[in-house]
Amino acid sequence: MRTLFVPLAVLAMAVPPAYSQQVTPSVPASAGSSSASPQASSRAATRTLEPAGPLTLRSAVAMALRANPGLAAASREQDATEAAIVQAGAWPNPTLDAQLEDLRRDNRTTTLQLSQPIELGGKRAARVTAAERARDQAASALAGRRAEIRAATVTAFFDVLTAQERLRLAQDSVGLAQTATRAATNRVAAGKVSPLEETRARVAEAGARVELLQAEGTLRSARQQLAALWGNPDPRFTQVEGAVDRLPAMATSQDLGMRIAAAPVVVQARLEVERRKALSDLEQAKRIPDVTVSLGAKRVPASDGEAGGSRRNQVVVGLSVPLPIFDTNRGNVAEALSREEKARNDLAAAELQLGTEVAQATERLRSARATAQTLQHDALPGAETAYKAATKGFELGKFSFLEALDAQRTLFQVRAQYLLALADAHRAAGELDRLLGNEGDDISPMTPAAPVAR
Repeated sequence: MRTLFVPLAVLAMAVPPAYSQQVTPSVPASAGSSSASPQASSRAATRTLEPAGPLTLRSAVAMALRANPGLAAASREQDATEAAIVQAGAWPNPTLDAQLEDLRRDNRTTTLQLSQPIELGGKRAARVTAAERARDQAASALAGRRAEIRAATVTAFFDVLTAQERLRLAQDSVGLAQTATRAATNRVAAGKVSPLEETRARVAEAGARVELLQAEGTLRSARQQLAALWGNPDPRFTQVEGAVDRLPAMATSQDLGMRIAAAPVVVQARLEVERRKALSDLEQAKRIPDVTVSLGAKRVPASDGEAGGSRRNQVVVGLSVPLPIFDTNRGNVAEALSREEKARNDLAAAELQLGTEVAQATERLRSARATAQTLQHDALPGAETAYKAATKGFELGKFSFLEALDAQRTLFQVRAQYLLALADAHRAAGELDRLLGNEGDDISPMTPAAPVAR
């Protein structure tokens, strides 16, 4: 019987090896961590990354890109597509057939046959190309997610920075209100004004204290939103360090055009067109039937009247070709071509939508910059001068308390508007970075501005 397996061994050696992927089980980092939950371990890890003191923008972006859960999920998706490429390049497995005819020993016929399907028409290459385009899409999605996390971190960082400045202004407002209350109390005691002036001063001081409480709450919320980007629900940093009064720079039209062409959403749509094209080629290739070649050995009993009466071995060679009569894959080809055209339409729609959103964000940035510069150059110096003059005149008895209070309110309203314009500018710049896919660790270019009026 050994002679039966000689042709089978020859065919087995000629069969191309199948692709395989070795999966290595993950090993825990330490045996002692098995008792703690994954959530607790993740939270502890992120808290060790976050400094307990002041926080810079560069550190915040680095921590968010290193510990954000959404980035980890996108990275796993990219790993999955790498494995899909390996599977797409695998050859079809051979088939081993064994057949026994007639159970009687003397009349028994034994056949062993090895069959190997052979793909024609470039099916394997088309599968690999489609899997590679899916891998490229996953890589682009990961890059886009990194850009989103970075933009969200920059925006949240400047929200905290702005909230800190608003808290400082609220504290200054309370201090000035207390000074005005003391001045009004002294003037009432001296009989220069009526007690109504003191009552008004105390009401204004109470309003300033309410604004201080609101500013403290806004700062706590902004700090929590920033720390949540690296998975820490309980912020450890005490404050953020940065220049809130530095405006993001405006990009040129040429720079915006180049960045729009390389934006993540456009790259994703373009890769989807290429992937659909590869899938269309695959469906077209499936119209060409595959062949199956087989080689085996057959051991048959001796024929009647044959000398010696010994059993004989025969070589079996076969070729199998399906006939594409009823199923020509016409429907799948039409579906693939339609989805390819749909992907092209989606690409055009994505480019149009991105251009509209970029134009809107650019206009918001331009408007916020103009507002902040106008307030900084025109409104703030005048409001500061008017407040100082009204306060000095009130202390000397030249102005009424209402005039001094009105000057104080005007000054802090202008300061609040200036901070709001700065925050809007940073949000618009962050939105542009999110749309256009800025992945750098450096902050956006800034335009120097004068410090916030104290």
